[in-house]
Amino acid sequence: MKTIDELLAEGVAGKRVFVRADLNVPLDGTTITDDGRIRAVLPTVKALAEAGARVVVASHLGRPKGAPDPAFSLAPAAARLGELLGADVAFATDTVGDSATATVAGLTDGQVAVLENLRFNAGETSKDDAERGAFADRLAALADLYVGDGFGAVHRKHASVFDLPARLPHAAGYLIATEVGVLKKLTSDVKRPYVVVLGGAKVSDKLAVIDELLGKADRLLIGGGMAYTFLYAKGYEVGISLLQKDQVDVVKEYMKRAEENGVELVLPVDVLVSSDFPDLKTKAPADFETVDADKIPSTKEGLDIGPRTRELYASKIADAETVFWNGPLGVFEHPDYAGGTTAIAQALVDSDAYTVVGGGDSAAAVRILGFDENAFGHISTGGGASLEYLEGKTLPGLAALED
Repeated sequence: MKTIDELLAEGVAGKRVFVRADLNVPLDGTTITDDGRIRAVLPTVKALAEAGARVVVASHLGRPKGAPDPAFSLAPAAARLGELLGADVAFATDTVGDSATATVAGLTDGQVAVLENLRFNAGETSKDDAERGAFADRLAALADLYVGDGFGAVHRKHASVFDLPARLPHAAGYLIATEVGVLKKLTSDVKRPYVVVLGGAKVSDKLAVIDELLGKADRLLIGGGMAYTFLYAKGYEVGISLLQKDQVDVVKEYMKRAEENGVELVLPVDVLVSSDFPDLKTKAPADFETVDADKIPSTKEGLDIGPRTRELYASKIADAETVFWNGPLGVFEHPDYAGGTTAIAQALVDSDAYTVVGGGDSAAAVRILGFDENAFGHISTGGGASLEYLEGKTLPGLAALED
């Protein structure tokens, strides 16, 4: 995989460099609530601009239906990128139309432009190779070189991720190089004990990575909504908690395999339950109680791990040499149910282990809950991409850069 440093050494001054970034930031209206992904691509964009390249940044945001939708405009992200760069950033109001053509043509050496949301064009995400390729052709006309740095999208076979690198000389940006280096530490020559913390809503989203980790991790700590399918598989009543009954047999098999493989699979011993889901907008105080994990009332829903589980999980992390965490342990967006996620984050901070926060909601939680990002070994920008890499899958965006 060619690196951006090799590209810079060859000279990029005056050349149009297409940077596939991941600016898929959370928005409240037009206000960015977490700019972590924008900051993550800064080293690549800065290096190219300082070397005299004409930098064309492109990304997706959200899931528009292949047509323009103002709710998913990248304009706020472009403005924030300009603030972080300390320079004006041009913004094209389309991806491959008149505005994009004129905006790119108007760049001078060292200037940066951002194209509108790639997913406003159906060709970006099309499953039809010809349609996707036609869109990639139009994107290729805007550039001389390609730099892949949108790690959060490398598991997608999309035009700007998979097809475009085949049409231009290409290299991996600093972020992708860093992310791949980190993930290699989690898959080869891992320092042990190796502890994996998995949370999030659905166990089905994590089955493949659990399957892979049962042969690699020393301990699996399970929390979040997915924990209730495990508890149900143990024969516990889980009330109206999130439950995927169609996955119970698979979970039982995984629990059996964990025991056979000597992998410690740890489940909550107590949980916070309520008959009402909290109001995440007003964050009004919630009505909840703490119960043992095997005594969840039939009319109540588990919304966070309890205090004894927090202590238990922290103790299982304390002696680790490597920790990977993906997925919140509860409804962390509400202060009454943020305790479990906070406890896991704090345990990682207190640990001497190499700690990796696996993107997505867990990365957002670290920032929202006020933790110093530098206190962790690495905070990934791609939850789905990280999981698929750990599952052993070939990621289209990485494969395209290796050609």
